[in-house]
Amino acid sequence: MAGRETNGATRRGTLAGGLALAGLVATTSVRAAASARGALDALIADSARAEKGDPARFIDPLSTAWAEARRAARTAEQARLKAIDRDALDPVGRLAHDVFAYRLAEDLDEFDSGRSEIARLTPLDPSFGPQVEFPDAASGAGARFVTVQDYENGLTRLGDFAAYLGNVIVCLKQGLARGYVQPRIVVQNVLAEVDVMLALAPRDTPFFKPVLAMPGAIGPADRARFTGAYEAAIASAVLPGYRLWKQYLTETYLPVAREAPGLWAMKDGPKVYAAALRRHTTTDMTAAEIHRLGRSEVARIRRAMEAARAATGFRGDLHALFHHVRTDPTFYFTRPDDLLDRFRQIEARIWQGIPRLFNRRPRAPFEVRPLPSMGEARGTGYYNLGPPDGSSPGVLYFNMAMLGTRPIPTLETLTLHEGIPGHHFQGSLAQENTALPDILRFGHGGFTAYVEGWGLYSESLGKALGMFTDPWQWFGHLDFEMLRAVRLVVDTGLHAEGWSRQAAIAYMTDNTSMAAHDIAVEIDRYIADPGQATAYKVGELKLHALRDRAAARLGRRFNLRDFHDQVLMTGAMPLATLEAKIDGWIAAGGPAYG
Repeated sequence: MAGRETNGATRRGTLAGGLALAGLVATTSVRAAASARGALDALIADSARAEKGDPARFIDPLSTAWAEARRAARTAEQARLKAIDRDALDPVGRLAHDVFAYRLAEDLDEFDSGRSEIARLTPLDPSFGPQVEFPDAASGAGARFVTVQDYENGLTRLGDFAAYLGNVIVCLKQGLARGYVQPRIVVQNVLAEVDVMLALAPRDTPFFKPVLAMPGAIGPADRARFTGAYEAAIASAVLPGYRLWKQYLTETYLPVAREAPGLWAMKDGPKVYAAALRRHTTTDMTAAEIHRLGRSEVARIRRAMEAARAATGFRGDLHALFHHVRTDPTFYFTRPDDLLDRFRQIEARIWQGIPRLFNRRPRAPFEVRPLPSMGEARGTGYYNLGPPDGSSPGVLYFNMAMLGTRPIPTLETLTLHEGIPGHHFQGSLAQENTALPDILRFGHGGFTAYVEGWGLYSESLGKALGMFTDPWQWFGHLDFEMLRAVRLVVDTGLHAEGWSRQAAIAYMTDNTSMAAHDIAVEIDRYIADPGQATAYKVGELKLHALRDRAAARLGRRFNLRDFHDQVLMTGAMPLATLEAKIDGWIAAGGPAYG
């Protein structure tokens, strides 16, 4: 009896000790997880601050000092990341770890391979260069102008930007000396942008717009001071910088710029293009593989367009239909207000269907506004996120100078892609999710295939959202999808297959209803920014493949709203990382998010 009591006590003691030990282990694990997550969050925050730089300044991306500091920072960040125990992190922390590790490795490879130096020596970009993006920000569309200090910062940035304009010429000269020369068409398009700016008086430039919109809180003395200072900075520093570009590009660089538009014709171009494809698609697909995929998609979409042509009742063939859409004035608005009204009508219809496909919506509203500046020399426009707290809207800036080349049948698809549930959902839902590490929340990693893939995938949800009830709108949807498929063919054709610019234009003309001006703008964008345009289709096809896989494996447990949460609520990432995440979600039985 005594022995049994002793054994019982021993068992109770052992059990109590085991529970205490388990509790200690659990507590230790929680502390380890918190420590690892805290270290990761601090590292990511430090990296973002270093990358962003001083918000009061314009950071010259061509500065050697900036490049050296960035490389040193990335190397140090990689060492800090390796010291963090990934296995101790929670699932979201592991995602952030993997995304950050991917981006660090990619950035350091750019330095180690010499590609970052090649980019510094070939800085002209008519599509996304600072000479077009900074004026938009300086106009107030991308920078805060409320306080006296905001206006002081704006003046500082104007001086920094003027210095950058001079540094571009220095880099171009170095590039010429080392055998790196950009295409003639890129130079011509940049010169067209320069001419637009130089045609303006200082007070008519986008740089002066904040002065015209000074809030009442700015007192009379400061108002007068800023008016004079901004006009002087524009007249004596910024516009002379553009004039320097005009002179050097016209007299020196254009005469020696290469005629062939593709990277295949530039020194080290093939390795630069292969890296661009990896960066934008986040895959190891080769140019040849992407080219074949594009031709396959073009053939598939043409068959669907033939069916859509028949549904419209149009009697001619597909090429005749393309011509009809390009030339019939009933397909185009002539007044910006009419276009904006149509966007609002489309948005209202889309919102009605959102609850069928999504568990949540962003707090931030969505708006369409005119492009702030230089529309005559630019493309359709772009989307900008609002602030993280959702207090003001995400905005699609639309180029009102292009009303005559934007067919009404494409507007439903454009709204789905740029707005809801496209970029506006993808960017806003992530940044409004305060539980995410910053690299996931604010998209610091970039990842074109995820971002643009989601935009294109969103277009495919149109019918389920109650859109495309008119056969012309359905044709417009297919026309947009065809554009993204054509991009796979012409981007790789230009940069890997030796295509001429005219051959690329002809291929796009043969397969879409886009206007001649729009086609030229598109092709020139691919020439200036190789690889970026291939990411749309690659990303969209991956999203559809993951959705099909989840639906097949989960069966009745599959919920499309939950799948969309899984894609959207942890931010942008490489496609392989997203695939691993979705596979884990499937293995867990497809649970609801959060």
